[in-house]
Amino acid sequence: MIEQELRDALAALVDGLPARQATAAVERLIGHYRGRTPTGAPVLRNRADVVAYAAYRMPATFAAACDALAGLAARAPGWRPDSHLDFGGGTGAVTWAAARVWDGPRATTVLDWAAPALDLGRELAAGSTAPALRTARWQRGSLREAGAESALDAAGAAGARAGAAAGAALVTAGYVLGELAEADRAAVVEAAARAATDAVVLIEPGTPEGYARIRAARDTLVGAGLRVLAPCPHSDACPIVPGRDWCHFATRVARSSLHRRVKGGELAHEDEKFSYVAAVRSHVAGGPAPSRVVRRPQLRKGQVLLDLCTPDAAVPARRTVTKRHGAHYRAARDTDWGAAWPPEAAGE
Repeated sequence: MIEQELRDALAALVDGLPARQATAAVERLIGHYRGRTPTGAPVLRNRADVVAYAAYRMPATFAAACDALAGLAARAPGWRPDSHLDFGGGTGAVTWAAARVWDGPRATTVLDWAAPALDLGRELAAGSTAPALRTARWQRGSLREAGAESALDAAGAAGARAGAAAGAALVTAGYVLGELAEADRAAVVEAAARAATDAVVLIEPGTPEGYARIRAARDTLVGAGLRVLAPCPHSDACPIVPGRDWCHFATRVARSSLHRRVKGGELAHEDEKFSYVAAVRSHVAGGPAPSRVVRRPQLRKGQVLLDLCTPDAAVPARRTVTKRHGAHYRAARDTDWGAAWPPEAAGE
């Protein structure tokens, strides 16, 4: 399985790095993580930084990206990308997730400005059994405002490798926007919209700030003519009031020994919270879920409380499902945060 290949590859990397050096690098990276990093230079400066980052963050980014990409795949079940461009892909977590969601060959280009990250990503991918990873192209390029054209050039290269005239079928950016200045962030989202021939998926940490970046990016994608397939049940304005609430989801991630050592934790897992948007061109078949569970369901005696985002509600609506709802009650007891609702109409 792709997950086991990645886990084994990361374990081998950490085995080759002195524990003190790995811990020091992780602690420094945590201090810079998400939104506090200067955009004048890459955060990942050398191999020690990159190995520490990959071991510490790559499993969580991979898990969140798997959920986000699977959300797109569920809403467009007949579609699969023949080319993929990953903006700011670094060591390749989103690329690994794409290989898990859609198997088989694919022209893949990973664009990042940190050469050590690209080198390690290439090294990890070379040992995979997935053809989309083994044949991926790892290209250095800036994601700052002035470098948006390099992103479009990379998309053109990905499309050409897949036999398309221009652009990539799937364009992604995972945990990237928060590391950029506002103008650079806008340039990347606009470049992603222009580069994608079929679909764009953007993922950020599940914090109020991460949600705000996804919300702004969602508006840009819709303004560029794309329609939202996931997680939203519509492409209209998000009904959540910024500052009062935020839309995010969670996925469980197994902790490595490095995670436990650096965090001083005992649990073998943690929950990675993330926000995302998946939007497609009009020719991609499929539609959004009727509604989406946007909070962890609350189980009560004889009833389940679901907080749902629906196409016609000004704010997420509370739905109470009781035993008298029969099959829906049994489904509600088994449903999870982030799932489509109702299940028989969701296709997930």
